[in-house]
Amino acid sequence: MREGVMSSYPRRRIGSILGVGLVSGALIWGGHLLTVSYASTAPSQGIASAAGVSPATGFTDVAKRVTPAVVNITTVMTEQVADGSPVPDELQERMEEFFGKPFGPRGRRPGDPFDHRAPRIGQGSGVIISPDGYIVTNNHVIAQAREVNVTLPDKREFRGKIIGVDPKSDLAVIKINAGHLPTVTWGDASSLQVGEYVLAVGNPFGLNSTVTLGIVSAVGRSHMGITQYEDFIQTDAAINPGNSGGALVNTNGELVGINTAIFSQSGGYQGVGLAVSATIAKPIYESLIKTGKVVRGYLGIGLQGLNHDLAAAFGLKDARGALISDVKAGSPAKQAGLKQGDVIVSYQGTSVEDGVALQRLVTRTTVGARVTLNVIRDGHERELTVRVGEQSDDSKVAKVQHEDSDAALSGLVVEELGQDRARQLGFQGTQGVVVTRVDPDSGAERAGLSAGDVIQEMNRRPIKSVKDFEKVSADLKKGASALILINRRGNSLFVSVKV
Repeated sequence: MREGVMSSYPRRRIGSILGVGLVSGALIWGGHLLTVSYASTAPSQGIASAAGVSPATGFTDVAKRVTPAVVNITTVMTEQVADGSPVPDELQERMEEFFGKPFGPRGRRPGDPFDHRAPRIGQGSGVIISPDGYIVTNNHVIAQAREVNVTLPDKREFRGKIIGVDPKSDLAVIKINAGHLPTVTWGDASSLQVGEYVLAVGNPFGLNSTVTLGIVSAVGRSHMGITQYEDFIQTDAAINPGNSGGALVNTNGELVGINTAIFSQSGGYQGVGLAVSATIAKPIYESLIKTGKVVRGYLGIGLQGLNHDLAAAFGLKDARGALISDVKAGSPAKQAGLKQGDVIVSYQGTSVEDGVALQRLVTRTTVGARVTLNVIRDGHERELTVRVGEQSDDSKVAKVQHEDSDAALSGLVVEELGQDRARQLGFQGTQGVVVTRVDPDSGAERAGLSAGDVIQEMNRRPIKSVKDFEKVSADLKKGASALILINRRGNSLFVSVKV
C-alpha cells in the first residue's frame, strides 16, 4: 500500500526538451508523511472544428476504441551512488540540510529500521500492440527499473517483463502475461499531413485514460538532440509528464506515433509535443520481439550537413544531399567504392535531402540488400551499388555534423604532427598539421576550427607538413573559398572557409 508520494519529473533535458515521464518518491520524516508536488497544470486549449468535422461526435468512437489499450506503467527504481547507497531525493536533501544528518552518512544508522532510502517511483504510459500482451513504450519510462508494473484501464494489474530496449530511438517493449487484450493497430505515419487531426492518449500526471485532441504541426522533425535516430511528429495535442510511451493516433484510431517529449520551459504543456513516428517505432518493435535487439542497416560512412559554401565547393547546384566526410576501412561503403568527399543525392531512387534523411533510409534497409546510390564526385554524377551491412552496437551509420563557417582563415597557428601527439588526439598516422592555437574572435575561430584539429587537406590537396600548409595557403586568393578537411578526435569533417 502506498502511503504517499512526492512528485517530480525525470527530465531527459536537451535545452528545453523534456521527456514526459513522471517520477515520484515516498518519504516519511520524523513519523510524519511529507507530500510535495511539483506538477503544474496548463490551461485547457480550445480547438476549432474544421468544416464538416464535429469533434463532439467524430472522435468519441476513436477514443472508446483506443483508451482500453493504453496502459499505465509504474516502475520502481533505486538509483545508486559510488558507495552503493541510493541517491537521496531532493526533499530529503533539503531536510538534512536544515536538521543535519543525525544518523550518520546518507542519513541512516547501520541496522536502524528507519530507512531513508525510499525507492523512487516512475510513471508513464504504454500501448498494447498484440492481444497476448506485448506493449510498446519509451525506453526512458522503464530505464533503470528493478520492477515494472502495468495497470490496465479496467484496473487489472500485471507485473511487466522487459523484452528489449533501444536507447538510440528511446523505445522499449515489455510483456505481460495476459490474453485477449484490446490493442491499437499500426497506422501509416508516412501519409500524415500537417494540419491533420490526431489524438494523444496516455496518463499525464497519473490521470489515467486521458485523451487530448490537436493537429499535426510538423512531420519528420530531427536535429532535436533527444535521440541518435530521430523522426518525430510534432503536435499541439496536449502532452504532459506521464504521457511518455502513450499513443498518438489518427482519426481512424491507428497508431502513428509514440508520445515521447515536450518542448517546455515550465515542464508542462506549451503547445509543442513530440512523438516517435510509427515509421521508426514499428520495425523496432518487431525487431525487439523477434531478436531482443534492433537490427539496423549499416554503410560505414561519416556524414555532415551541406551549407551553400560547401555545396559550391563541391560543384553542386544547391545544398541538398549527404556529404561523406569519412569512409570506414572494410565497411560496405569502402567495398562499394564510395570516397571521402562524395555527395550522396539519391538512395534506391529516393532523393536524399540531407544526412539525417539518408540515415533513416539506411537504418530501415534490410541487412544484406543491394541498393543503388547516386553520388556527385568531382562535379559529375555516377551510380554505385552497395550491399548494406549490419550495424554493430558500437558503430554509427552516420554521425551528422554541421559547420556553417564562412569567415576568413586567420588567427591560426599550426605545428607538425608527431607520433606522440597523434596518439593523444586519436589520429592514425602522422600526415597532417595540428592546430595548436586559435585566436579568440578570429576568422579561424568563426570558421569552426579549434585547437587539436588535424588539417589533412586544403582545396583537395594533401597537407602532410607545415611546409605543405604554408604553400597551399599562399595560393589562396582573398575572397575565394577554401575547402579544408580536418580530423577532430578521430572524426573527419569538411569546413568551407572564405579567405
